[in-house]
Order: sequence, then C-alpha cells, then structure tokens
Amino acid sequence: MAQPKGAAFRFYAELNGHLGPRQRYQTLEKSFYISASVKDMIEGFGVPHTEVDLIVANGQPVDFSYQVQDSDRIAVYPVFESFDISGAQRLRPQPLRNPRFILDVHLGRLAAYLRMLGFDSVYERSRDDAILARISADEHRILLTRDRGLLKHGAVTHGYWVRETNSRRQIGEVMDRFSLAAAARPFTRCMACNGVLKPVSKDEARSAVPERALDHYDEFRRCSQCVRIFWKGSHYARMQRWIAELTGPNSRPIDER
Repeated sequence: MAQPKGAAFRFYAELNGHLGPRQRYQTLEKSFYISASVKDMIEGFGVPHTEVDLIVANGQPVDFSYQVQDSDRIAVYPVFESFDISGAQRLRPQPLRNPRFILDVHLGRLAAYLRMLGFDSVYERSRDDAILARISADEHRILLTRDRGLLKHGAVTHGYWVRETNSRRQIGEVMDRFSLAAAARPFTRCMACNGVLKPVSKDEARSAVPERALDHYDEFRRCSQCVRIFWKGSHYARMQRWIAELTGPNSRPIDER
C-alpha cells in the first residue's frame, strides 16, 4: 500500500485569520497521496487565493500552478496592497493603486460609508456570487465580502475577506488594510447610489429641498446618477468628526452607542 506524502505549510500575518485557533502561526503538515496545485492545497486550509500574493516553496517563489511535492516546505504570504514587492514573483496583477470596490449582500452599510468617503463602491442586494465575481474581474474592482468561499472563485483577482462584523469597525479595517486615508475625498459621492456629486446653485436646488434648507444653507450638490440633492445639514459636523478619526494617523473609528 502506498505511503502518504507530506508537505509543510506556514501562513503569515493576517492569513492566519482564516485558520482555526489551533492552526495559527505555526507550521502545518499536509498529507496527500496525489500531488495537487499549491493553490488547491492553500484553499484546502480555508485561505482564499485572492489574499495570497507570494508563495515560496523550498526557498524559491512559485506560482499557483506549482505541484506540491513530498517534503516541500511552503511559506504563504498575504497580499501587499500597500507595499511594492516588484522584485518578487507576484501571483496576481499589480495592486489597484486607484482602489474601486464591489461589495457583497452583507456589506450594505460598509458600501455607504465608503461612498461617503468618496470611494467608487458598487453594491446591489440582488446580485449573486457569479455576477459579483465577473464585475470584480471586468471592472478591476476589489471584491469585499464576508463569504470566504466567494473569494475562491477563479475569476476574482483582487478581493478581501472583511473580518469585523460591526459596520463602523469594518470601515476602519478596510481603510487600514488598503491605506485609504490619503485617497479619501469625503462627500463627493452619493451614499445611496454611488453617483458623483456635482455643485448646483440654490436656484437649481430650490424645487427639490425644503424651504428651511434654502434659508440656512448656500451650498448644494446633486447626484449625477439619481439626482438627489445634498447639503451640509445639522449632521455634517458630526460626520466630519468621524471622518477625521477614520483618516487620522493609526486610527480606527469609535463605535457610537
């Protein structure tokens, strides 16, 4: 009877979040009878390929198609969206330096927060997984999801499993993960539909806003897509303070109780 072969895997940094508590930050032995691709074995541990950017087998970089051999020692590193590792053998296209997003059905509030900060973020509750994966690939959007299985879809090249469950902590997590603070352009997109907001005169806004808003405010913006009108209402100062927390150095948002 044939004896099983074995390879040793080590996952680094946030990739350990996909592993069970007893598997994290240690060398894991993988037994097998038939050699398989390193991509399949990595995803067999529950780690989506979209969060992997560098694989080293026995000291040499390899790609996802590498066939794992007996006694291999394999190190798996996360996506370096914020750092340049052009000297190494990347496993995916170059990081998206002008980040755009598409979000799954579970992340509607996060989509609204990203739009508030000016990031192009597609979200519709009715889209299924196959459509999300196709749009992510076709439009070069980072797929944000709470479903790790969705990130294993072969069409997805840029994706991230959102760890937090609280939406206010989720936006802080995503801001940190993709170093978005410097790129934020608050109040330039519609939180409802993702359209770009453009300035309009008070006369142009008159038919769409309450009279009291016309009496107290002079600056108005209209969504180029859904034509909603926005102005700096009473909530504006509170939102500005929260945005300052998000975009400040080394900050995460404070939950509102």
